[in-house]
Amino acid sequence: MTTLDNATAPSTSQTPAAESAARHLWMHFARMGGRGPENPVPVITRGEGVHLWDDRGRRVLDGLAGLFVVQAGHGRRELAEVAARQACELAYFPVWGYATPPAAELAERLAHLAPGDLNRVFFTSGGGEAVESAWKVAKQYFKLVGKPLKHKVISRSVAYHGTPHGAMAITGLPKMKQDFEPLAPGGFRVPNTNIYRNPEFAGDPEAFGRWAADRVEEAILFEGPDTVAAVVLEPVQNSGGCLTAPPSYFARVREICDRHDVLLVSDEVICAFGRHGHTFACDKFGYVPDLITCAKGMTSGYGPLGALIASDRVMEPFLRPGVTFPHGYTWGGHPVSAAVALANLELMAEEGLHQRVLDNERAFGETLGKLLDLPIVGDVRGDGYFWAVELVKDKATRETFDADERERLVRGFLPGALFDNGLYCRPDDRGDVVVQLAPPLIAGQAEFDEIEGILRHTLLEATSAL
Repeated sequence: MTTLDNATAPSTSQTPAAESAARHLWMHFARMGGRGPENPVPVITRGEGVHLWDDRGRRVLDGLAGLFVVQAGHGRRELAEVAARQACELAYFPVWGYATPPAAELAERLAHLAPGDLNRVFFTSGGGEAVESAWKVAKQYFKLVGKPLKHKVISRSVAYHGTPHGAMAITGLPKMKQDFEPLAPGGFRVPNTNIYRNPEFAGDPEAFGRWAADRVEEAILFEGPDTVAAVVLEPVQNSGGCLTAPPSYFARVREICDRHDVLLVSDEVICAFGRHGHTFACDKFGYVPDLITCAKGMTSGYGPLGALIASDRVMEPFLRPGVTFPHGYTWGGHPVSAAVALANLELMAEEGLHQRVLDNERAFGETLGKLLDLPIVGDVRGDGYFWAVELVKDKATRETFDADERERLVRGFLPGALFDNGLYCRPDDRGDVVVQLAPPLIAGQAEFDEIEGILRHTLLEATSAL
C-alpha cells in the first residue's frame, strides 16, 4: 500500500538527463532541492498522440495536454515539417516595424476567427506577455482618448494571469506574489464564480451569476470609474479548479464595463483554440470582449507563441499620426511559430477537433462524475476538455485540508502516485485542493475511462493513507 509518507519511494538510479537536470536545470514552479539518485528529476523523452514516455520507458497518459497546450496531440510530424520548411526559408525576423508572411497571414486568420470587431493582433512569446500587453494597451488607450487617470485593473480572487510583474499584479493569488512584492500598483480583486463554495446559491445559479457580476460593478464604483481601465477574466477560471460561470454572469459584466467605459479583457490563454469547442471561448459563453489574450493551443505546443487581439475601437487611437505603442518582444510573431500556428489551425479544422470537443464534453464530465462516489471527492466541474475534481477532507461539510495535509497530499503524494499509476495531470491547491484534467483534443471515451480509472485507484490510495 502506498502511503503519503513514502509516496516518492527511493530510486536506485538516475539517467544522465536526470543527473544533468539535477545539477544545472532551473525548473519552473518546482522545488529543486534534494534532487539526485534517491529522488531523480522526472524526464519526459517523447510523445505520441495522447501518451508520453519517460527516460525509463514508462508510458503515461497526458491528461493535461502538456500544460493545456497540445491540442492536436503529440508527434504530429506534419507540424514539425512546417517548422523545418519555414526555418530554412526565414528562421527569424522581428515584427518591429516590419512584417513576415507567416505573421501577416496569421494575424489576418486570427482577426477573421475572433468575435465582433477584434481585428488587430499583437504577437507575444506567450500568455503572460499577452496579459502584460493588454494592461499596457489599456493604460495607453485611455491616455490617448483623454482619460489619463484610468489605469486600474479588476480581476477575480484566486485567478492566475501570468508571472510578469504587471500580469502578476492582476493575478489573484497572494501567496504567489508575496516573494516578489512590491508589484505594479493598480490590481484589485472581486469574488470568483465558485458556486460549490457558495452553497447558498446552489438552487439558483442565475442569481449567483448576477451577484458575482454585481461585485465587479461594486469594485468599479468603489475605486472610481474614472480610475478603472479594465476588467480581466477567463471564460473558465483555471486556478481554483475550472470555475465556470452562470450564463447571466458574462452578459452582466459586459453591461457593467460598457456603463463605466471599462475595457473587458477575455484571458483565453488556456481557453482558446478548441479547449471549449470554439476558437475563442467567449463565443461559447456569449460575450464580445474588447481585448483577447491567447497563447498555448495556438500552435499545439509546436512553437512558442502568444497574442493580444484588440477591437477596432481600442486600436483607433493607436492609428493616429505620430502615435507609437512603445512595447514589444524579440520573439513576438516569430516566423517559425507563426507558420506552425497556421498549419495547426488548419489541421484542427480538417480533423474537426472543435466539434469533437462539443460532441464529447458531456461524456468527459459524466465519466469524471463517477468519482463523486468517493468520500474524498467533493465536486466535479468544468466545460469542454477542461475539468477539475475537487478533493475534500469532509464531504458533508465541504471542509478542505489543512496546510500539513495539503503538503503531504498535493506535493508529496499525488504527483508521483498519479504518474506511477500512468497519468500525468495537475494536483493543485492554489485555491482549494483540486486535480485538473485537460487532455489533448484528440482524446475520446477510451481515454476518459482510463483517466477515471487511474484517478479512482490513486484517490482510494490517498483516502486510505489519510
